[in-house]
Formats: sequence, structure tokens, C-alpha cells
Amino acid sequence: MIHEELQRMEKLAAQVGKKLRHLEEENMNLSKDLNTLRQKLADKEQALEDFKNQIKIAKLVNSIPVEDMESAELREKINNYIKEIDNIIAYLSE
Repeated sequence: MIHEELQRMEKLAAQVGKKLRHLEEENMNLSKDLNTLRQKLADKEQALEDFKNQIKIAKLVNSIPVEDMESAELREKINNYIKEIDNIIAYLSE
């Protein structure tokens, strides 16, 4: 009787140990997933900030009064610089 009870307890202990290992592994995988998602969110937030800055710069460039040919050339140069910076940011984020 005691022997049977001991065997039943050992079997239950083995099942609990197996379940514990499974839950620890699942927890580790979920932690990795969470870290990955946090990094993706941070990347998206950075991209959003970059985009907001791009909009601000574009508004600034568009607010430059076009009085003569020099202003138009300056606006075009600034726009080209913005495009080049955007290309560099896109390249670095890959």
C-alpha cells in the first residue's frame, strides 16, 4: 500500500517536472518574442520620428519665399539633400 502510494507520488512528481520544464521553455520563447516585438516597436517609432522630421523639413523648405532664381535653386538643393538623407536612412535601416 505504501509502496503503491510512493510510486503514484513519484509518477506525479515526474509529470510535474515535465510540465515545469515545458512551461519554462514556453516562458523563454515568449520572452524572446516579447523582446523582438519591443525592438520592432522601437524601430517603428524611430521611423515615425524620422518621417515627422522629414515633414517638418519639407514644410520649412516650402516656406522659403521664391523671390528669384537663387531661392528656387536653394529650395531644389535642400530638397535633394533631404532625398539623399532619406536614402541613407533607408539604407542604414536595412
